[in-house]
Amino acid sequence: MHIDILTLFPEMFEGVLNNSILKKAQERDIFSYDFINFRDHSNNKHQKVDDYPYGGGAGMVLTPQPLFDAVETVKKKRNSKPRVILMCPQGETHTQSKALELSEEEHLIFLCGHYEGYDERIRQHIITDELSIGDYVLTGGELGAMVVIDSVVRLLPEALGNKQSAPEDSFSNGLLEHPHYTRPADFRGMKVPDILLSGDHARIEKWRHQQSLYRTWERRPDLLEERELTGEEKSWIEKWENS
Repeated sequence: MHIDILTLFPEMFEGVLNNSILKKAQERDIFSYDFINFRDHSNNKHQKVDDYPYGGGAGMVLTPQPLFDAVETVKKKRNSKPRVILMCPQGETHTQSKALELSEEEHLIFLCGHYEGYDERIRQHIITDELSIGDYVLTGGELGAMVVIDSVVRLLPEALGNKQSAPEDSFSNGLLEHPHYTRPADFRGMKVPDILLSGDHARIEKWRHQQSLYRTWERRPDLLEERELTGEEKSWIEKWENS
């Protein structure tokens, strides 16, 4: 996968992209990225990329020309038809399923804006996806793009050392992840559940599934509304509801 990031502040990404899983993924040629400062594509003699909104109002609006030219240049360079993602509070809320969908692409472009907003023609004619990481407003799109990029890259084949890590993440199977324990088995009188020390992998998997379902039922019952529950899962939930 290759990711192009259109931003006025590329330096904001350096710490995130050059550490941990993302750094290892680059070293293993799993993904690559480039920064495009769309100010460099401005036809304005002062390299302005924003202007006052028609009709008045507070703040400045990103003008279409620099972003249109930047995206067209990137597409031509790579000879591709990428997903072009606008980070925006109005966008679809980013989810694990969206991250999985994007991880199947070969080329992504992220548009990270600042100021009051975007000229609407950018949304209408460049963008394929609008994403938000939550119902709040940030100074710019960079932080949101970092979150989405991290969630996507870690799902790429071989990005994680353990192939089972991603499928067992919270939300990957529609449930929150089960509890984890490690050594020591007894810490200050707080003991690891006996079943995890039993060596019985079938019972352990059943326990983990039950714990995932319980944690979801307790903390995020909304996730269960779209899940087709098995008879066993229904019986577990009925037991918890009556306890």
